[in-house]
Amino acid sequence: PMSKLLVANRGEIAIRVMRAATELGLRTVAVYTYEDRFSLHRFKADESYQLGAPAGGEPVKGYLNIQNVIDVAKRAGAEFIHPGYGFLSERADLARACAEAG
Repeated sequence: PMSKLLVANRGEIAIRVMRAATELGLRTVAVYTYEDRFSLHRFKADESYQLGAPAGGEPVKGYLNIQNVIDVAKRAGAEFIHPGYGFLSERADLARACAEAG
């Protein structure tokens, strides 16, 4: 089975990470908030899942909820999470949460 990478970011950085992952033979999972539901990164991924408030109102906050990102990764069967830059990339608690979640 192919491995999956969840990209916990949006926009151009998510697209670049997904392109590299595809070149490495990985399937890709995008996350997006309601406000980003039409963003290109969502459609470039093999799968995509909404984070945050279902009706919106928190366009950035959804990307910062570590437990929600972990939950989506589990639901999608993603073995890896790439934080991109900004958002969760400098948060040691993301690395700890990933280790605890396996």
